[in-house]
Amino acid sequence: MENSNSSIEGNNLRVRKLELSDKSKGFLDLLRQLTVCDSVSDKEFEDRFKEISMYGDDHVICVIEDEISCKIIASGSVFIEKKFIRKCGKVGHIEDVVVDAGSRGMQLGKKIVGFLADHARSMGCYKVILDCSDENKVFYEKCGFKKKEVQMVKYFV
Repeated sequence: MENSNSSIEGNNLRVRKLELSDKSKGFLDLLRQLTVCDSVSDKEFEDRFKEISMYGDDHVICVIEDEISCKIIASGSVFIEKKFIRKCGKVGHIEDVVVDAGSRGMQLGKKIVGFLADHARSMGCYKVILDCSDENKVFYEKCGFKKKEVQMVKYFV
């Protein structure tokens, strides 16, 4: 995986895996800038954190913390799907990429996506995929992705 504690813009920003203490550093507030994220109790957060941690490197949530403000200002996740096709190949799925509105334009999204894609490659994935809105298409193209096929969704709630 890419340097798990690599610095950006000096030493006040670093890319790393999500930690349990990140709830108190605004992690859920950041996710609310992306989509619906209801209130989560400390116990619920800890339980989900432990559940995700049990997957080890097959499910990684990456964050960028501004160490001066002690706030999480960017995040994304990747999970590894194990398949039978392509000689029992693996595919990385990137999800939930978000950069705090006040921190955009600093290449943090590109850093997050690169970190996650590098992780998928290091896990032996033959490709990494993601879904995005039309307005984010250009950003992901700059990260080396290309449009392929169409996304479909069926919500249950």
